[in-house]
Formats: sequence, C-alpha cells, structure tokens
Amino acid sequence: MKLKLLFALLLVVMVFPTAFAQKQSKPKGANQAEQSTPRRIVYDMAEGDTARHSGLMRQLNNIKRGWPDAQIEVVVHGKSLNLLVTDKTTQRASIKALQEKGVVFVACENTMRMQKVEKNQLLPGVTTVPMAIGEIIMKQDEGWGYIKF
Repeated sequence: MKLKLLFALLLVVMVFPTAFAQKQSKPKGANQAEQSTPRRIVYDMAEGDTARHSGLMRQLNNIKRGWPDAQIEVVVHGKSLNLLVTDKTTQRASIKALQEKGVVFVACENTMRMQKVEKNQLLPGVTTVPMAIGEIIMKQDEGWGYIKF
C-alpha cells in the first residue's frame, strides 16, 4: 500500500510540473520585428449598402488603433461609389477623420463615367484611379494585403 502511494506521489511530482509550466516568453526584441513590419492593406469596396459603409469605417478605425503606422487604401467602385460622392455619402465625417489618420480613399474612373460622376463631386482628398481592379492588382503585386469588403 505504501509502495503504491509512493509511486503515485512520484508520478504526480514528475508529470504535473510540466502540465502547469508557464509558457516561455519570446526573447526580448522578437515582438519588435513584428511591430516594425510595415502593414499595407488595400480594401476592395463595391457594396452600396450604407450599413456596410459604417462597418468599413469601424474596421478601418480598429486597424489604425492597433497599427497606427499601417498604410491603408480603400478602392471604391461599382455600387459603393456614393460612399465618396459629397451629396450622397453618409460617412463624410468618418472619411475625413480617417484621411487625417492617413487612410487613402480612391474612386474608380470607369465607375465614375458609368454613373456620370465628376471629380469635383467627390469628397475633398479623394483621388481617382483609371480602373479599380487594376489598382487592386498592382497593390497586391507590391505585397499589399487584400481585403474584400
């Protein structure tokens, strides 16, 4: 009986310390490399739903809060063009605040032609690109992360 108890105690002493061992922390400086990696993200925005536009604004703010130095470009085309049209957007203040944080908003000139929108109708600070898909592909070629929203 004493032998069984001694064996059980020995087993507990040998096994449980490894089960409850704390996870080793990364060497000092390991996270610095991760944090210094420049984040570059291109968003593909083609949805006309204003609730989706609000969701995009929240997501962009979350990224800028977590990675203040992240480069972000939002490529707007198709049904989402109204997001950037001065008289039609529901996100004017949010876009302006994000632009102040460095987020770039670009409108597709092909979509603008189709919807008869002129550059002077876009929000201040919005730039244009000849074709949205071409811009997105070029960003991906340059190593930018891609998010379809």
